Amino acid sequence: MQRTETPTKDSKLNTKNPAKTNVADYRTPTSVRESSNTVSLNLKELWTFHELLYFLVWRDIKVRYKQTALGVAWAILQPFMTMVVFTIFFGKLAKIPTDGVPGPIFYFSALLPWQLFANALTNSSNSLVTNSTLITKVYFPRLIIPLSSTLAGFVDFCIAFLVLIGMMLYYGIVPTPAVILLPLFILFAIVTSLAASLWLSALNVKYRDVRFTLPFLTQIWLFITPIVYPSSLVPEKWRFLYGLNPMAGVVEGFRWAILGKSSGVGPLMIVSVLIVISMLIGGFIYFRRTEKTFADIV
Repeated sequence: MQRTETPTKDSKLNTKNPAKTNVADYRTPTSVRESSNTVSLNLKELWTFHELLYFLVWRDIKVRYKQTALGVAWAILQPFMTMVVFTIFFGKLAKIPTDGVPGPIFYFSALLPWQLFANALTNSSNSLVTNSTLITKVYFPRLIIPLSSTLAGFVDFCIAFLVLIGMMLYYGIVPTPAVILLPLFILFAIVTSLAASLWLSALNVKYRDVRFTLPFLTQIWLFITPIVYPSSLVPEKWRFLYGLNPMAGVVEGFRWAILGKSSGVGPLMIVSVLIVISMLIGGFIYFRRTEKTFADIV
């Protein structure tokens, strides 16, 4: 419902004798217009508030490591230390194959898109609740909030990617020509996190159980994604079903673009792309239909 107020002559107060002012004189006639039930992207409105999007992204980047001793070094330490643990336990002890790729490169190249996705998913899913004060005081497209949280994590990805380049130089690994498609897989990871975040951020406003579910969800999602093992371990006849996990397509595409050691654009990738498109469209429709209630219940 959109409410617009238009004062009239009858709404003026009796300034000469306030005691004789009728209570009805304080009332302001209002006209109420029903909002459209159709769901549209409304890119023009998003562009109108593009400066707000820039401000929120920049704010999230500055606040992320504010008053930390190591600062942006955390963007490197998190995937690097995880890579060390995976190399020792899954590579050296469990002897899980890595398709002929050195273990550190195999794990780190998968952890980069995963960290981009996981951090964006966590921050975006909680973004509407953490920005409740802003939502209840001023109008702007609510889609900007989860979108800004998703884009803010890209800076961490770029910093950690420099470490991957250094590791590849150390091991003497030359990227394949498919590396020119790498930006597409990075965009795929961002879109995947946004698609999931639209659902979870909207649900989190109404059901605060979401924030307790997120750590468990990301932990399970990590191990059903081919990060510590190659997708080649999955029987080929079932591999396209493995693509129902969209992050499987993200990770395998990322490895293929850099190392050329996975199936690349195959049935798994096609299924993952279709799943992400479905999630994004469905999440957008659900988000737009529920956003008018955010200010009331957040």
